[in-house]
Amino acid sequence: MPQTELDAIDYKILETLQGDARISNVDLSEQVNLSPSPCLRRVKRLEAEGTIRSYATLLDPAEVGLPVSVFVQVSLERQVDDALENFEREIVTRPEVMECYLMTGDSDYLLRVVAPDLESFQKFLLEHLTRIPGVASIKSSFALKQVSYRTALPLGHLR
Repeated sequence: MPQTELDAIDYKILETLQGDARISNVDLSEQVNLSPSPCLRRVKRLEAEGTIRSYATLLDPAEVGLPVSVFVQVSLERQVDDALENFEREIVTRPEVMECYLMTGDSDYLLRVVAPDLESFQKFLLEHLTRIPGVASIKSSFALKQVSYRTALPLGHLR
């Protein structure tokens, strides 16, 4: 489906849903000053076009036994398509890898990995990450404290 240009009501819907994805359509329509039927049609369009990718429940990592957060810089031996594709194919299968970015600069990839403890992270590192063909170097930085964490994108600049 082609992407429709977003208007002010669409942005208000998106901002509201980012703050509370469980809001009822009636409450959402009231917050964006639209009747329920047109509001629901807009939400369905935003979903169909991929502007709204999915809905999620955010968990506290420490409360579910994953208090260790590690940022891992990975450099490959060669930055050719086959090596990049192979690394990406392997890394997306690992459940402890929460995010993976192809980067510019000192490393090829930046990963955010969660683990229950240092021993589990070491096991991931030695049994999985270092065994991916083409990995040349790995640098890990352990997060001591999460200072800021957001899931809502700042949409104010788009209006």
